[in-house]
Amino acid sequence: MDLLKRIWQKTNTRLGFTTLLVICFWLKTLVAYFVDFHIVLNDPLQFILFVLNPIATAIILYSLALYVKPARLFYLLVIVIDILNTVLLYLNVIYYREFTDFMTVATMLGYSKVNQGLSGSSIALTSFHDVLFWIDIVAVVVLLLTRRIKTDQRPLNWRAAFATTSVGFLVLGLTMAVSEMNRPQLLTKTFDRSYIVKYLGIDTFTVYDAVKTQHTNDVRATAKKSQLSGVFKFMKKNYAKPNKQFYGKAKGKNVIVIHLESFQQFLIDKKVNGKEVTPFLNKLYHSQSTYAFDNFFNEVGQGKTSDAENMLETSTYGLPQGSLFSQLGSDNTFQAAPAILNQRAGYTSAVFHGNVASFWNRNNTYKNMGYQYFFDASYYDTSGDKSLGFGLKDKLLFNDSVKYLERLQQPFYVKYLTVTNHFPFSLDKEDMDPNFKAPDTGNKTVDNYFVTAHYLDQSLKEFYSYLYKTGLAKNTLVMLYGDHYGISNSENKYLAKELGKDPDDWTDFDNTQLQRVPLMFNMPGTKGGRISHEYGGEIDVLPTLLHLLGISTKQYIQFGTDLFSREHQPVVAFRNQDWITKKYTCLSGTLYDNHTGQEIQPDKKLKAKMDKIQDRVSEELHLSDSLNQKNLLRFYTPKGFKSVDARKYNYADGLLKEVNIEKKLGKKSTSLYSKHGGTTQSLFKTDAPELNHKSTDSNRIKITNPDADSTK
Repeated sequence: MDLLKRIWQKTNTRLGFTTLLVICFWLKTLVAYFVDFHIVLNDPLQFILFVLNPIATAIILYSLALYVKPARLFYLLVIVIDILNTVLLYLNVIYYREFTDFMTVATMLGYSKVNQGLSGSSIALTSFHDVLFWIDIVAVVVLLLTRRIKTDQRPLNWRAAFATTSVGFLVLGLTMAVSEMNRPQLLTKTFDRSYIVKYLGIDTFTVYDAVKTQHTNDVRATAKKSQLSGVFKFMKKNYAKPNKQFYGKAKGKNVIVIHLESFQQFLIDKKVNGKEVTPFLNKLYHSQSTYAFDNFFNEVGQGKTSDAENMLETSTYGLPQGSLFSQLGSDNTFQAAPAILNQRAGYTSAVFHGNVASFWNRNNTYKNMGYQYFFDASYYDTSGDKSLGFGLKDKLLFNDSVKYLERLQQPFYVKYLTVTNHFPFSLDKEDMDPNFKAPDTGNKTVDNYFVTAHYLDQSLKEFYSYLYKTGLAKNTLVMLYGDHYGISNSENKYLAKELGKDPDDWTDFDNTQLQRVPLMFNMPGTKGGRISHEYGGEIDVLPTLLHLLGISTKQYIQFGTDLFSREHQPVVAFRNQDWITKKYTCLSGTLYDNHTGQEIQPDKKLKAKMDKIQDRVSEELHLSDSLNQKNLLRFYTPKGFKSVDARKYNYADGLLKEVNIEKKLGKKSTSLYSKHGGTTQSLFKTDAPELNHKSTDSNRIKITNPDADSTK
């Protein structure tokens, strides 16, 4: 007892109080490490480094307050440092639960552009033990206010403060040295951000990432045209010429892209309690009018949905950290689908999305891509129960967009961004199908995922019915694709039994196989469709689509290749430099057999082949990053292509602009409205109960349109 009393009395000194905060922060970091972060530790040394790595940076950060002489300012500063460091830790905990990754500086800087709607999912991501991240701060403040911990009026000698900081740097240096021995080239050649956190901790990772981010900004400012040479060389070497059988098969047709939010391939043909989860999509998938792919993978990074969109529109990868839309979309030069189709074949382009325009910085990025219209949440009634945390419910989105879709001049290229099948997969009871019962996996998120996917399927059936009734179906190519996983790696074990797997045998290999998402090219009324087993990823969508439309891609810079081409390269590159082919899956340098799922120890010949694939994947990702981070496309304009002038686009009053174009064209107008001699709204039938609900003053999302008040 006397020893504990003496130790407690040390907290009445500045050094003792700082030590108390360091220990508390260290302990709650360990809670995050072992409860929330799923990091693989391969040997005892990694375990020791993992446990000790928070201490060094904590000592360095908290010791900064020791240089302050006034007592009141010292205590205020050291507590503020503690709070900010805890905020950083906790944000990483929340972020990891959703993305199975750590927050980068790019992500933090782009937070204002992605925070709309995150409040709902953030609440769902909280856990009971989260109180442990904050209770120590509350306790310390209370102990100070009640004077159970007395303030020390004596300033610490600067030499003692410097010595404390030096100890922190010494421990950090030793940690880095031992880490480098255990994992050579840790900071210069790592496959995964989790390695840096595992060895050096959250704080060190954040500083490291900040330095890399600043370096990227500097590189962008000094970029030169000559740096495109490597990109051109790669493009020439890897170009895949179109398959004559498919080239131009959809020439002149409208294109409707349906973005299936968080939709994974395993949902197709899946039954739960004897009922199909997606009966309509299943029919579409097996239709003679559909070319589908069952080995198609999402390749997104931290930008998730926005990364998928970027690959879809440009055939370039998202960034290694953060979202390209959020970080670079406002001023990057793109050679994107909307501009290509408009300039090459006179397509009108539009996006329909029931969330705010600024989400993922879409309102700026779309303009640079050449999208002419963006019908965001400000164009719809999203009040009351008509929307969820991420926007207007899917059935209402398809129904309410008719008045805008029918006014577009044909041919058109439009994209529907669905949102109801988005984490946390919540759905109002009135929207649930009483004949569909969710599974009981023991995890509410996983159970609800099937419910919202079923709702999405119903909304697609209603939309397709409208396409047929209006006659649009016969002259339209509908492309449906899943943007990324819905169930995160941390929850996949709950999903295992539904997939016929033993949760105890679940591995990273299984996580990777679940990165499959649907890709379907549906042309109603045609024959010859099939399900292809070709391996590919989202990077391959644009060249495939353009070739179907009879548009050559040879002059554009695109990293994907036509999935129908006999020269298509079936190597799927993931954003962390892992990869998958028909036979093998490579995860952080470990090779797996796709057929057995077992780890392989490659012989010399296979190792050489594996290294060759790895080099190609690394080069491809590096060149794409160089292209985007340095904005190199500003130095290259393909023949017959005009660079997009974003200033020409304004997303306010979209309907008025459509009507004015109709009036100007008169009898030459090709809009559906003009063809039918009036609105087609009555041809859309939906059972959405909210359709008849009155507008209210409450709203689950905040409605804004950045262009509404801009100069027209």
